[in-house]
Amino acid sequence: MPYDPSQNKGNQSEPQPQDQPQEEKKKSAAIESIQQLGTTGPPVPAESNIFCMTIIGQVEGHLILPPQNKTTKYEHIIPQLVAAEQNPKIEGVLIVLNTVGGDVEAGLAIAEMIASLSKPVVTLVLGGGHSIGVPIAVSGDLSFIAETATMTIHPIRMNGLVIGVPQTFEYLEKMQERVVRFVTSHSNVTEATFKELMFKTGELTRDIGTTVIGADAVKHGLIDEIGGLGESLKALNRLIESKRAPKDARGDIDAVVAASALAAGDGAGLEAGAPQ
Repeated sequence: MPYDPSQNKGNQSEPQPQDQPQEEKKKSAAIESIQQLGTTGPPVPAESNIFCMTIIGQVEGHLILPPQNKTTKYEHIIPQLVAAEQNPKIEGVLIVLNTVGGDVEAGLAIAEMIASLSKPVVTLVLGGGHSIGVPIAVSGDLSFIAETATMTIHPIRMNGLVIGVPQTFEYLEKMQERVVRFVTSHSNVTEATFKELMFKTGELTRDIGTTVIGADAVKHGLIDEIGGLGESLKALNRLIESKRAPKDARGDIDAVVAASALAAGDGAGLEAGAPQ
């Protein structure tokens, strides 16, 4: 009996028409990923018990900044912190900063929210944590700064209409005291040292203040340790383990923080107690 190729037609697997659009979507997604990220696909993050939050660019307050500015909006940050506090799967928070500063009240609001979390918080300054970024950087249980990162400390300033009356300057002084009080109560820098850095002249060309680099920030007591992402995550995991342990078997989180700071070397971050 002669062989008829048409009889075997049903056994051959041919691509179905409905499968072709799906394959085209996958190809276009891969091409788009290469164009945007330089790779076929970013690594898929595993479910983690650590919530990572970034404070980047300029901290935006009550006024919307120009569209070309990279901003961190406090109305976006605060709900995320509330969600992290309420989520039982989240056991720790990592705050990564690279900010030039911004609105004083918005920055203080973010810093107060971070400081009031019941879960362990570690902050990491990468690049810069300038101006109102300083209170945010010291608001966690433990703070790290990259060796090349910088922090600019300067007096606050006011934009817009300024009324030339004594009450205006009294208001500025009160607002500045709020920043000083928060920083000194959440770090190991003394009020005298912080104000000396804030009002120093001759270092910044167009401003009063000081720029401190990694090791100097630790030496002054602003930041606890020099380190990067790895050190920050290790410290946060230690704090999480300490919080998990039974109350009688573990010390206070402050004891873990103090031990971690002493392990960094000469314990420069603990050389002076902050005034209350």
